[in-house]
Amino acid sequence: MIHANLLRPKTRTTTSTTTTSPPKPSPESPPHSSNAKTLTLPSKMSHRSKSLLKPALAILFLLLSSYAFFNTFFSPNPNINNPFVYSQRQNPITNSPPVVKVYMYDLPRKFTYGVIESYAIARGGIKVQDDSLLIYPGNQHSAEWYLFSDLNRVGRVDSVVTRVLDPEQADLFYVPFFSSLSLVANPIRPATVKTMEDGHVYYNDEEMQVGLIEWLEEHWYWKRNNGWDHVFVCQDPNALYKVVERVKSGVLLVSDFGRLGRDQASLVKDVILPYSHRIKTFGGDVGVESRNSLLFFMGNRYRKEGGKVRDLLFQILENEEGVTIKHGAQSRESRRAASQGMHTSKFCLHPAGDTPSACRLFDAIVSLCVPVIVSDYVELPFEDVIDYRKIAVFVDTNSAVKPGYLSKLLRRVSTERILEFQQELKKVKRYFEYEDPNGTVNEIWRQVSLKLPLIKLMINRDKRLVKRELPEPDCSCLCSNQSGINTTL
Repeated sequence: MIHANLLRPKTRTTTSTTTTSPPKPSPESPPHSSNAKTLTLPSKMSHRSKSLLKPALAILFLLLSSYAFFNTFFSPNPNINNPFVYSQRQNPITNSPPVVKVYMYDLPRKFTYGVIESYAIARGGIKVQDDSLLIYPGNQHSAEWYLFSDLNRVGRVDSVVTRVLDPEQADLFYVPFFSSLSLVANPIRPATVKTMEDGHVYYNDEEMQVGLIEWLEEHWYWKRNNGWDHVFVCQDPNALYKVVERVKSGVLLVSDFGRLGRDQASLVKDVILPYSHRIKTFGGDVGVESRNSLLFFMGNRYRKEGGKVRDLLFQILENEEGVTIKHGAQSRESRRAASQGMHTSKFCLHPAGDTPSACRLFDAIVSLCVPVIVSDYVELPFEDVIDYRKIAVFVDTNSAVKPGYLSKLLRRVSTERILEFQQELKKVKRYFEYEDPNGTVNEIWRQVSLKLPLIKLMINRDKRLVKRELPEPDCSCLCSNQSGINTTL
């Protein structure tokens, strides 16, 4: 610390005085008496005072600069290891992330509970009078149900989004159409509308999709911003396929981009969702003692497009020692067998399905079975908070289909390394548990909330651009300013 005396000139005792004119009074101090005499220090003393003041101020400035530097770069930030807090703009008063306000449309019943009812009736169920008695059928595309149920939860205060009942207050608009269930609500899709014996009309998914968009397009909040601030869940790769071109400006909640065009979807504007796992979560701890199988897979052997690699992997691996690879369709018995296999294997194979992703990745994660991902174009959920290299092994397709390559690669992995994988899997598996209060649903809403700044940017940008044909498809959220401008005067 610099002592105050260093900034104050020393006085000397002298017998001589000099009378000078009284100083002009300051507005902040009372005026002096006109008869007062002022003691003036010799000029030599004045120069000495100045010589002491300059180095003192320099030292003080140096100390303050050093303090600011070390405080900025070396003081721990309590939020830096918390990606949820650190990645969002902070409230300067509470130091908490801003809450995003979501308005959920009150859609006609046929788009929500009506879809569940139609699905049940097509499978021998009966009409019910109370919607609370309807049960959403468990399947890998259950995100639409969990998000709808969460926004309907009474007293929800533990989320980064809050539901508002006044659309004027909303930042985002959620459209709760059960699009994935609608796709399979009636397995019989005749070219013409028919009725069953009880008079119930066969369900038609395409008509439902078109009806939804026509309903939306009548609403001012959709037309106001061209749908940029609307959120749709279409987790099945074919969900909303009939109208995707009309909703592509919105935030699409999808499992991957396998069936979407370059000008329809993007990691920048959309959110990748995990499938809901179908097998029971492993209840034990990390360890390899009970995991005697090296590699496990059970699923449909024959797939389309990128999933054709499955048949090649079957041919290569089905006779390998320590490898269990079985063909099996979805059934209760198949799920029991898959649970047993994943819970007793060190590695679980995850080849592409008809699209780059498949539900078995998330079955493996909750089983603490290290995923082996053979899918060259796969997109993965929540990659801003999960480093998948710590929980999975990635193998390119060309290498994976070489005889002996995959099994030799996995046998070289040490027990210590497998335990490290399992420890990381245990840390992150809550992100893939839809029923966990701090699990998948909360993380989806966080991902959606992070899109808000971009949505606001695109809304403002969209108002000044004139659309015109581009030479090739371009992502609707990343297109450069090639569209021209509106005259604003």
